[in-house]
Amino acid sequence: MSTLDQTAVSSLRAEFPALQERANGQPLIFFDGPGGTQVHRSVIEAMRRYLTEANSNSHGAFLFSRRTDETIAAARRALADMFNAPRPEEIVFGPNMTTLTFNLSRAIERTLQPGDEIVVTWLDHDANVAPWRALEEHGIVIRQADFDPTDCTLDMESLRATITERTKLVTVGYASNAVGSINDVRRIADLAHQVGAWVYVDAVHYAPHGPIDVQALACDFLVCSAYKFFGPHLGALYGRYELLDALPAYKVRPADNDPPHKFETGTGNFEAQAGTTAAVDYLASIGQKWGREFADRFPGFEGRRLDLKTGMSAIQAYEREQCRRLIAGLQEIPGLRIYGITALDRLDQRVPTVSFTLEGSTPHTVAQRLNQANIFVWDGNFYALSVTERLGLEEQGGLVRVGLAHYNTTREVDTLINVLADMPR
Repeated sequence: MSTLDQTAVSSLRAEFPALQERANGQPLIFFDGPGGTQVHRSVIEAMRRYLTEANSNSHGAFLFSRRTDETIAAARRALADMFNAPRPEEIVFGPNMTTLTFNLSRAIERTLQPGDEIVVTWLDHDANVAPWRALEEHGIVIRQADFDPTDCTLDMESLRATITERTKLVTVGYASNAVGSINDVRRIADLAHQVGAWVYVDAVHYAPHGPIDVQALACDFLVCSAYKFFGPHLGALYGRYELLDALPAYKVRPADNDPPHKFETGTGNFEAQAGTTAAVDYLASIGQKWGREFADRFPGFEGRRLDLKTGMSAIQAYEREQCRRLIAGLQEIPGLRIYGITALDRLDQRVPTVSFTLEGSTPHTVAQRLNQANIFVWDGNFYALSVTERLGLEEQGGLVRVGLAHYNTTREVDTLINVLADMPR
């Protein structure tokens, strides 16, 4: 077996305890992954093992503390491999992406002057908007780039016009958590760097769906959360070491003055770090088993870094086929409108997160009716408030969001389509 297909996915599903759960004797269908994926068995075991065999604070002279230090170091190495970061010291841990972004926004603000500009977009989750808008009270100017409402892709001409000689930071999502659009991060980074601005990338929604390479993206910062890629609740930030070293940190006096430690406030969630390493290793194992056909795309990579790139490429290829089936099926349902890219020849420009409205029903009503069929989906604005406001949907309850992950099957996609088609209007 060399391709991630239905047979391979069936075997992988057995490794996710939650996927074995049932309600009223029937299986559960998890299309709620954009709000947090289900957790791989190895993650649960790694966290249990840490809590029983290493539970201690860090930097002590005794055995359990030394094991904790190695747990931290292993998690930094794992995420450096996943992101293709040059060094593990460029990985900062925090409770979640939002907290890390607020912390970094305060640090960056201390390097700015009133009148300096930060660019955000209408397409982003508010966690990559609000932390920067909070700096307006210090005289920082926030400029917001628009997106095209016809296909919910970032308007690159709007972005280009929004970046000026006063721009110091451009913040952008790798993929929209509301409508699935993938942004051309490298092109955006090049535009920002032309005026000497830094680039901050929210990769939370992209991380479970494709390979990440911060060096190829040429971004200065990238942040994501492990609970979106089959791991525990933990945020992780990549930052170029020289920038992390130069930025001032809000910290207690005894804390280390060097990155990444100076940005990690208080005692870390070490069991979650152990689980995150396991999640990364799980993704690498997919590359070892089903990613060999993609190895030629990544010359110069080896070991776990290569396995992660090929594994995520295998996941990406599988999910695109499922997304194709989902979109084609949804488009056949009268009164259903998809927001985002729907052209089947443009699926490489989106992740398999498909949001829609259904005529005659509110998004919440649709979600409730799907729940009666044991199908889990989200409804609302998903904290991407700018998106639903821009689309004029916020007052109508937002959107229904279906998020595919690599553990979803063709049968589950077909079941969703059939239930929606039979739903009373």
